[in-house]
Amino acid sequence: MSEAILQTERLQLHELSDQSQEDIAFVHRLLNEPSFLENIGDRGVRNLEDARGYIVKGPMTSYRANGFGLYRVQTRQGGQTVGMCGLVNRPTLDDVDLGYALLPEFCGHGYAVEAGAAVLADARERLGLERIVAIVDPRNAGSIRVLEKLDFRFEKMVQLTPDDVTLKLFASGPSR
Repeated sequence: MSEAILQTERLQLHELSDQSQEDIAFVHRLLNEPSFLENIGDRGVRNLEDARGYIVKGPMTSYRANGFGLYRVQTRQGGQTVGMCGLVNRPTLDDVDLGYALLPEFCGHGYAVEAGAAVLADARERLGLERIVAIVDPRNAGSIRVLEKLDFRFEKMVQLTPDDVTLKLFASGPSR
């Protein structure tokens, strides 16, 4: 198991690895959860090999290119993997984006807020990022509450691609 990148009172955040069967199985499960598919979208991860590819092309590539990415979030007590949280550098957004997703059984325990706060602090302190955005489906009330608890404010509606759904863009830091 990799060393924790970030720690909070209850959580540890670790880089995802294509060499970890646990990470591969977790990503496969999370990306196929009905809540993930409905609120975030279908990433085409149908089997464990797809999950490995997702880890390589997404988080691992981002760690090397940007010094950040999506991290596996686990409890410090017991080491249960609860979800992922981190920063994403989307070519269609002007700013780095905070992303998070939890397994359904771990929603409602404050883990997304706690992990998100740690990622934001790291983004500001280590990476020097003043402004961070987050995008969310307007129907995803739980995710909107997480962003509001993290002091994000709604700025505007956006589409990542011309044929994509319209999303709410929230921001933390200076306005544009």
